[in-house]
Amino acid sequence: MSPRLRGPVVAVLLAAIAFAGCAQPSHRTAAQLGGDPERGAVLMVREACGACHVIPGIQEAHGEVGPPLTGFARRTMIAGLLPNTPPNLARWILTPQAIVPGNAMPDIELSPREAADMAAYLETLN
Repeated sequence: MSPRLRGPVVAVLLAAIAFAGCAQPSHRTAAQLGGDPERGAVLMVREACGACHVIPGIQEAHGEVGPPLTGFARRTMIAGLLPNTPPNLARWILTPQAIVPGNAMPDIELSPREAADMAAYLETLN
């Protein structure tokens, strides 16, 4: 490759690599998540997640303490820190204080299965 073309080609390749991490996550099914979105919706009501978040499909979920969860499945990051993957989302739901100490989201007593169910529900929010 000529030195004249090498610079632009390298710049394009570096840009492609940088933007690859910004791609929207693909839609994942409940089976891939290991959770049940219907149970997740029930758990969101039981745990009063709507006291802090706007959550589409959850009645009375109009809280403004935490971010709205509208379009959550399209997000690439969780809490601005973790890539939006099912294991990371379940981990965030289970122990947000261990990930970002002092943040406004409390640790709630859930089983890993319940966290997976809630994550599966959030993945339905396109």
